[in-house]
This record gives sequence, C-alpha cells and structure tokens, in this order.
Amino acid sequence: MSPYRLVYGKACHLPVELEHKNFWAVKKLNFDIQKAGSARLLQLNELEEHKMFSYESAKLYKEKTKAWHDKQIQKRELILGTEVLLFNSRLRLFPGKLKSRWSGPFKLVKVYPYGAVDLLD
Repeated sequence: MSPYRLVYGKACHLPVELEHKNFWAVKKLNFDIQKAGSARLLQLNELEEHKMFSYESAKLYKEKTKAWHDKQIQKRELILGTEVLLFNSRLRLFPGKLKSRWSGPFKLVKVYPYGAVDLLD
C-alpha cells in the first residue's frame, strides 16, 4: 500500500501512468496512432465546417426575420395638437385581467425625429 493511499484513502494516478495505460490500450487493440490522429483531424475539420454552416444559416435567418419585421412596421404621421393614448409595456409586472395598459389621452406638444414625442397631460 502506498503512502498516498494511507493518507487520502484512494489510489494516486500520475499523468505518466495514464499515458502508459493509453499507449497500452492502443497497442493492445492494434491501432495505428498515425491513422487515428489523421481521422481525428478530419473529424475536427468536419466539426468546424458544420459550425460555420450553422453560423451562416443563423445569420441568414436573422436577416430574413429582420426584413420581415421591418416590412410590417407602419409609418405614421404625427401631427402636433392631436390627442394620443400612451401604451405602458411594463404593466406585466402587475398582471390583472381588467387593467388597461393604455393611459391618456395626452396632447402632442413636440415631435422629434425617429418617433420620439413630448406629451402634455
């Protein structure tokens, strides 16, 4: 019994022992290390190709989805002085069947570019 096993209660496996066991298994099963290495390299290359194909596919899907979403957006002309309702998208925190997410009406005071507006109560 080794001193390591006496202290820790389990066998000590050194990296050299593991390497020796791997070499022994390769020798016993009559594997050619060169062929196994080239096969593994081929597998890694196939995996890299599959990863790149998946990346390209996800990129195309994202572009198509964005194009569809952008096509669905309706352009609206906002005129000063009109009354509008304000949609509260954060009301999900307090769910209630009968609670309305809309508040208002508010008057449009100023319209900024890209849809930003100032409202008057």
